[in-house]
Amino acid sequence: MTAPRLRDGAPAEDSDDLDVEEALALVREAKDDGTGPARGPRPAEPHGHAPAERHRATPWPQAREIAARAARATRAPRPAATSSVPRRTPVPVPLGDALGLVLAAPLDALSDLPSFDTSAMDGWAVAGPGPWTVREEGVLAGHAQPAPLTDGEAVRIATGARVPADTTAVLRTEHGRTDAQGRLHATRDMVHGQDIRPRGQECRSGDQLLPVGTQITPAVLGLAAAAGYDTVTVVPRPRAEVLVLGDELLTEGLPREGLIRDALGPMLPPWLRALGAEVVAVRRVRDDAKALHKAITASTADLIVTTGGTAAGPHDHVHPTLERIGAELLVDGVKVRPGHPMLLARTRDDQHLVGLPGNPLAAVSGLITLAEPLLRTLAARPAPEPYTLPLTEPVHGHPYDTRLVPVVLRGDRAVPLHYNGPAMLRGIAAADALAVVPPGGARQGAETELLDLPWTTAGIGVCFT
Repeated sequence: MTAPRLRDGAPAEDSDDLDVEEALALVREAKDDGTGPARGPRPAEPHGHAPAERHRATPWPQAREIAARAARATRAPRPAATSSVPRRTPVPVPLGDALGLVLAAPLDALSDLPSFDTSAMDGWAVAGPGPWTVREEGVLAGHAQPAPLTDGEAVRIATGARVPADTTAVLRTEHGRTDAQGRLHATRDMVHGQDIRPRGQECRSGDQLLPVGTQITPAVLGLAAAAGYDTVTVVPRPRAEVLVLGDELLTEGLPREGLIRDALGPMLPPWLRALGAEVVAVRRVRDDAKALHKAITASTADLIVTTGGTAAGPHDHVHPTLERIGAELLVDGVKVRPGHPMLLARTRDDQHLVGLPGNPLAAVSGLITLAEPLLRTLAARPAPEPYTLPLTEPVHGHPYDTRLVPVVLRGDRAVPLHYNGPAMLRGIAAADALAVVPPGGARQGAETELLDLPWTTAGIGVCFT
């Protein structure tokens, strides 16, 4: 029975299991990984080497490095002093829109913090040694400067309120008592300045709070607000446009009459947003060279992402279109499974295109391999720290290529998931990360590099092992 096929004639896989016969067949045929059609017979090279096409594909680690560097380089020479910095104009954005962006200017203190002496606790502001006579009116946060205290005098004070001049200390509510005459007594020893936050304790006006390149977290937003900022200057979000290619794709209903549901149209925009992009458009483009040319040349996005059409079939128009517009092909095929026929091109000096295979999991591989490093550079975000975990079971490898296998994290181990064929999303939908399996595979217990997905499925309780 013929295996079901998705875009680019890709056979769906049932699991990640590859037996010896299948592995040898991969070597003999040097076929694509199911994300594009075979390109005809490929003669083997002398001395048993892999076919020439394999050697033209870029190794997976190198492809990621090229993608990360791509936005830093341009076709025209640039001054050495700026050659490592993407040419993206910083913009001011309101604090409410800045989460996840990167500071393009230092966050300097606009005033002293705190800007006046404040009480760190609820209690009494006291002057001199006790006991103290307590004023009738208290001091609340948000009110003007209260009248100074004199020795032997105290006043009720709230946390965050301005401390009266000549205050010796703040006596906490639980550390004071009043006698029958209403005089205040301390129930434990105090020291001068106790529970007072002096002006400028955290910073002085003009101090640098955070440097350029800091990624904006909720805590950074809080600090910026406390320091008096309404907007912050940031590296703008990269603008991405998604072009979903294919005449066989349905946007609703059940598959029918040779048509299949489009999984990438719903999946790619939120995934790109999770990678830090602003998705400006999602367009559906029929299998037509003129339509694709028009869509690419009309785009003003920083990154164009296409789906399918990256192989050499009769309806695969991505390569010819890129050649027609004079694009610079930076990566043409990657030694990774799934996702081998992905590509990266510079379409204009300030624009790139990532061509994803049409099969869903192969497209995810392309996102992780090429789109994520490129977007990270454009957004000036730091690279995630690499880490490894041991595998709970062996994972078969490809003879020559890296494999990306969905896993769930259980304690200090990674559990490989099944349903990881190029056309399948069942495994990645339950995954926490992708395991980077080197050529040849990984044994049980092997420490394996992991790539976190930009969200977590912890607690969902779905695991296809």
